[in-house]
Amino acid sequence: MAATTTLHVDLDERSYPIYIGQGLISKSDLFKQHINGNKVLIVTDDNVAPLYLNNLATTLAGFECQSITLPAGEAHKNLDAVSTIYDELIRNRFDRNCTVVALGGGVIGDITGFAAASYQRGVSFIQVPTTLLSQVDSSVGGKTGVNHPLGKNMIGAFHQPVCVVADMNTLDSLPPRELKAGLAEVIKYGLIDDREFFNWLEQNITDLLALDKTALSTAVKKSCQRKAEIVAADELEAGQRALLNLGHTFGHAIETALGYGNWLHGEAIAAGMCLAARFSADHGYCDEKAVSETQAIFAKAGLPTEPPADMTAERCLELMSHDKKVRDNNLTLVLMRGIGEAFLCNDFDHKKLIKTLNTAFN
Repeated sequence: MAATTTLHVDLDERSYPIYIGQGLISKSDLFKQHINGNKVLIVTDDNVAPLYLNNLATTLAGFECQSITLPAGEAHKNLDAVSTIYDELIRNRFDRNCTVVALGGGVIGDITGFAAASYQRGVSFIQVPTTLLSQVDSSVGGKTGVNHPLGKNMIGAFHQPVCVVADMNTLDSLPPRELKAGLAEVIKYGLIDDREFFNWLEQNITDLLALDKTALSTAVKKSCQRKAEIVAADELEAGQRALLNLGHTFGHAIETALGYGNWLHGEAIAAGMCLAARFSADHGYCDEKAVSETQAIFAKAGLPTEPPADMTAERCLELMSHDKKVRDNNLTLVLMRGIGEAFLCNDFDHKKLIKTLNTAFN
């Protein structure tokens, strides 16, 4: 079995490790050192439960361990799901000296983290991400929350996990569509500030899609390392961390307009990053080569490069106005000066943005 890699998110007293390796769900000693108290609640969904719940429950057999299984999918990432977790915790008299474990993809991680952040004003939680997207992005950094009908991730909190356990073997059961969606977040790291990694991804996309463990391990480690560095420098997204939102303002609008879950998050932000590149070129920030390279790598990964045909530019603009990055009615976008050169911009020409969207959506 390949060796386990341990990375660290350095946040003073909130620092925690990220474990990356194969077969980690079965390693009880790894979990025990991070569990607070004796009572543990595993939160998972009905896709992941048949695959890994029994395994993890066996690993945690030395604790008073219970579990709850939620419906799978972005459509269920809401306050009702959080309330269901509260019901289980309160009914079984979980106190502040407990640990909640998120076993699943980004949706389960976000819901569970928010429940842990708000239950009795905060309890410990562990992230056990089982999708590529959650392993490389959403499980690291402490962003938790749920969706609202008017906007994605509008209700939430920053609440860091006590550790992240990324078992690479869980990717073997990942449907191809979910794997591709996860690659969107991996590609993002190359686009924002790492041309060398972007070039590596161009050369290794085929191996990643084929679930080559060596290539996947490299991609996960590289992505987690960069995410850890950015979070350590800007935990509450006051500056540099906002670069991780490349394509997300456009992508979140797409997800909300279509109804959560119709396009996967990675599919929507792939199209969103292509829109960000297109608008960057239209605004004169980058050249056409950067746009074509951005579109080409997402196409090679089997991801959308254009927004959905049944959405309008007007609807996109309306939803973007509800984005979390709006401050005093002023929207900040993450744009590009080139591959690996993302930057924050709040003084762009709104007329040019409208023109870009009208062209893209018509």
